[in-house]
This record gives sequence, structure tokens and C-alpha cells, in this order.
Amino acid sequence: MSEEEARRSLVPSRTRLLSLLKHAVFVETVWFGEAVTGRSRVDYGLPHDSKDSFLLDSTDTIASVSADYRAAVDRSHSAIEGMVLDTVLTGHRAGPMPLRWVLLHVLRELAQHCGHADILREQILAERGRRG
Repeated sequence: MSEEEARRSLVPSRTRLLSLLKHAVFVETVWFGEAVTGRSRVDYGLPHDSKDSFLLDSTDTIASVSADYRAAVDRSHSAIEGMVLDTVLTGHRAGPMPLRWVLLHVLRELAQHCGHADILREQILAERGRRG
């Protein structure tokens, strides 16, 4: 994917390939940062509203957002290291919840957005085929 293709708007929402990855950084950080540590989204430099996590700025690139995602996943792994599935996490604004629920929620959210990304990727590849 080119940088332009990753930023291309193909649907009326803010959903673009690169914005999906940026949102995944938000998801990882909220559920494994905020929920585990109790630190606020603001402390992590995240938007208050999840819809704003899809917004791209001029410095966002495939490489930079990919690096941010890898770093978020590494932080997630470190945050829950040694916890058991029944560990109750108390830092999320929705209230206490077991680690098991958080893991399943993040898995569901990422799977959903992977489906969105696959559809966008297919649209981009079809457009390439029409041009080439």
C-alpha cells in the first residue's frame, strides 16, 4: 500500500486503512493502559472520544502508526504480565471488569476492524486493476 492509498477515503465515515491502525493503537492503550493502570486517556495523549481516534494528522505514516501499534501491544503485554484471566481490572471508566472480558473485547474489536480493512484493501486493489 502506498501512503496515499492508506489514507484514501472510500466510505463516508472516518474509516481509512491507516485510521483503522491508528484506532487499534487507541484500543490497545485504553483497554490495557487505562483499564489496567487507571491512568486516563489524556495521560496517554489519547482523544476522549473513540471516534476521534480515527483522525489522521499530517505526521501519521504507515511506518509511524505501525511503530505506535507495536509499542502499544508491547505495553499491553507488559501491563498484564503475571495476571490471571479472573484478575479484576478497576481502571476503566465503565467500572471493574475481569481481564478475560477485556481480552475478548479487544479481540472482537480488532477482528471487526480487520474485516473493515479487508474490504477497503479489496476496493483499493480493484481500483489498481481498473487503472492498470
